[in-house]
Amino acid sequence: MKLGRVIGRVVSTQKVESFEGVSLRLVQPLDEVLNSVGDPIVAMDTIQSGTGMLIYFETSKEAGRVLPTTMNPCDASIMGIVDELYVDTKK
Repeated sequence: MKLGRVIGRVVSTQKVESFEGVSLRLVQPLDEVLNSVGDPIVAMDTIQSGTGMLIYFETSKEAGRVLPTTMNPCDASIMGIVDELYVDTKK
């Protein structure tokens, strides 16, 4: 799983049938110290996250598992909201 921050929402007037009723969010991937990593991505949101929330997400085949129809074209899904993050920087 990967860390990210919801930075916006995506509105789509037409979706494939398996995406009906599911929100789309714009997610900025982050590293373990919350620095931006790469370009923002669009992710399915079945947990009703909001803009500014720290979340964890999954990409690839595992992302589609959050939808009732497991055979779907989902590339990224938000899996949960991060309540607290602790990184031990001592080595």
